[in-house]
Amino acid sequence: MYDIPESLNLATHYLDRNLELGRGEKTAISYKDEKFSYSQIISMSNQVGNVLKDLGVEVEDRVLLAINDSPEFVISWYGIVKIGAVATDVYTFLHPKDYEYFLNYTRAKVAIVDETTLPLIQGAVKKSKYLKHLLVIGKTAPGQLNFYNLINSASKNLEVAETNADDVAIWKFTSGSTGKPKAVPLTHRNSFFNYLTFARQVLCLEEDDIILSVPKLFFGYARDISILYGFAAGASVVLIPERSRPRRIVDNIKKHSATVLVNVPTMINSMLRLPDVSKNDFSTLKFCTSAGEALPKELYDQWMEKFGIEVLDGIGSCELCHIYLSNRKNNVRPGSLGQLVPGYEAMIVDDKGQKLPEGQDGILWVKGDSRGLCYWQAFHKSQETFRGEWVNTGDLFRCDSDGYYWFVGRGSDVLKVGGIFVAPLQIENCLLSHNLVKEAAVIGVSDEQGLIIPKAFVVVSPGVETSLELAKELQQYVKDNLAPYKYPRKLEFISELPTDNVGKVSKKLLKKYEEK
Repeated sequence: MYDIPESLNLATHYLDRNLELGRGEKTAISYKDEKFSYSQIISMSNQVGNVLKDLGVEVEDRVLLAINDSPEFVISWYGIVKIGAVATDVYTFLHPKDYEYFLNYTRAKVAIVDETTLPLIQGAVKKSKYLKHLLVIGKTAPGQLNFYNLINSASKNLEVAETNADDVAIWKFTSGSTGKPKAVPLTHRNSFFNYLTFARQVLCLEEDDIILSVPKLFFGYARDISILYGFAAGASVVLIPERSRPRRIVDNIKKHSATVLVNVPTMINSMLRLPDVSKNDFSTLKFCTSAGEALPKELYDQWMEKFGIEVLDGIGSCELCHIYLSNRKNNVRPGSLGQLVPGYEAMIVDDKGQKLPEGQDGILWVKGDSRGLCYWQAFHKSQETFRGEWVNTGDLFRCDSDGYYWFVGRGSDVLKVGGIFVAPLQIENCLLSHNLVKEAAVIGVSDEQGLIIPKAFVVVSPGVETSLELAKELQQYVKDNLAPYKYPRKLEFISELPTDNVGKVSKKLLKKYEEK
């Protein structure tokens, strides 16, 4: 059992407690060429909280954030949570119609935006049924409120709301791969439980850590490790407002002497391809994390051979707040997603929910006190996923005799070819092990008879010429290394694989590409 107080506000435990622990003057955030201490971040978050209260935001109200990584994101997020409201943060490069959806879906009274998102959200504001105020970080037009004009005149003292551990603090959004993104309401308890288990017992972040994240803060995986769990440890966080590029990440690791890199497989692959990067560039790193999609063994091995920095690959979800399976320091099993995070239980079941014997492929169900409440406004989908104490992840896994979990594929991605189930991930990993392949993704397409067959989209390594002969060679390579029925019946070379807003390869966009 984990001791979680019934009266709990995440802002107190993650941020404000740093004053009591004597860390007030310690650097909390490095941003461009500026540094912000914990005292400054606490004071400014209090000012944001006071502004929001003056604008009529009350306990349980949602506030929408559409802000680039910056100190303003951090102080806004904590300001929202401090007053007992609900932080709902979204991607900063959406279409106007998407912002219209999020404004109406969250029923936010206040939205906080910056100069990047303002042009995209302005039209949506006119169609919002609930928004009362648009708070803008930057130049404002009539009808908009200037963020800094208001917070600079607000009090730096704020009484943090006495929220219950089971009050909602955060909405995390699904990827929307099967429709519009849906929110999972998460309580203060949900986040704090994952902090006590994953952050303290797996990551073991320390006060002298400097955390740099590849994914942006709107992505819960990145936000939670850096400005939640990192702050709870008294660590420093490096924020990069620009889009993450391999060279930019390497330069910032060196500039800030980062010790922890929050990464994703796509960026790991891209960093490996930088020609003039060596282990010396990463000499300050203690370890990396990886999530978002499974890290192939081939990529892990290449990374270790070139840089020698352990990658703790894991998997989490918004339904369970954060990471529930992870590799451990000095105990990584490449290609696996590690073992259960302490405090969680799991079982692998068939399509009827019956537990399967060890070693068999099946659907992963997970149980833990970070389990979200539901999918907001999606009753039937909630029933499919939230099964009592358990969460049906929909992912296909197998578990070995040592308790390591191996990702087989998304249940929705698995193909049935000739009456036999085929996991695209297995084909992708096989193709990635070929020395001429840089990236690969596999989807199901219809052949001339309307039957489903695997099709591979392949990005070749720099300098490699594509040809029909190479395509046949790669198809034969899969036949030789996997069961023959798993080889991709079609193979197309492509300059780059499309990614979604969190940097994962988007099968949805590949299917649209195929349909054209």
